[in-house]
Amino acid sequence: MRLAIDHATTYRFVAPIRQGQQRLRLTPVSSAGQEVIAWNIECDGARVELGYDDEYTNRVTLVGLTPGTREVTIRAHGLVQARDDAGVVGRHNGYLPLWHFARDTALTARGSRIAALVAGLDAEAARDRLATLHSLTERVRGAVVYAQGHTDVATTAESALAAGRGVCQDQAHVFIAGARALGIPARYVSGYLLIDGREEQDAGHGWAEGYVEGLGWIGFDVANAICPDDRYVRVATGRDYGDAAPVKSMTFTVPGESDETMRGDVLSTTLSVRSLTSA
Repeated sequence: MRLAIDHATTYRFVAPIRQGQQRLRLTPVSSAGQEVIAWNIECDGARVELGYDDEYTNRVTLVGLTPGTREVTIRAHGLVQARDDAGVVGRHNGYLPLWHFARDTALTARGSRIAALVAGLDAEAARDRLATLHSLTERVRGAVVYAQGHTDVATTAESALAAGRGVCQDQAHVFIAGARALGIPARYVSGYLLIDGREEQDAGHGWAEGYVEGLGWIGFDVANAICPDDRYVRVATGRDYGDAAPVKSMTFTVPGESDETMRGDVLSTTLSVRSLTSA
């Protein structure tokens, strides 16, 4: 399926920026299951300074905010040809070993609730990792009901389980923590999803991938109870959301200014994902 994506976010700052940067992970790359046909990043109130590939092989764009500006708009848009590979991404590559994705992070740290969630799956994990990850998807979906307004980007997997509610990011973090508790490497994925019957969306999407010997990385979208198909576009991966966040900002104050003075809020976000071909 050929997907056209247009994603723009405008940030407004309380005071004019003295100096600032944004690190963008908004550029998908061609990989198993997807071919990037065209992609551009445009900035208003900022300028592109350089691009590089990070340790997770994500394409990163560093932009400098225009001194004196109070409003910045970042627009990422392009065309991606996606293929349905039943969620199979394939072999592990990049700069980091698999064990790196089996370690806890602050957002995916395992506690008593994660232990309870995966109780009884150890034997299955030793016998059939793929079946275990499908079972884990069902358990997470039952334990963390999709609901907005109950969590934020700093919510941990344990906290999401305690709340019993969360968004796709929270469900992915719980899945990742559960997989790692079973000795299975897992990682976070940020990207885009074509929602059936809905072109305009509120935000991008997030899901998880687990590693299965013989198959490699396989995607699991707990929020939609499916392995990603040709409606999905992978943009960035990492140990958790923090490594794959679409935008991270850093601003600098002048002497006497408080950090609050230089705080930036999202003024608006528009996201369109549409199909240019039939599935």
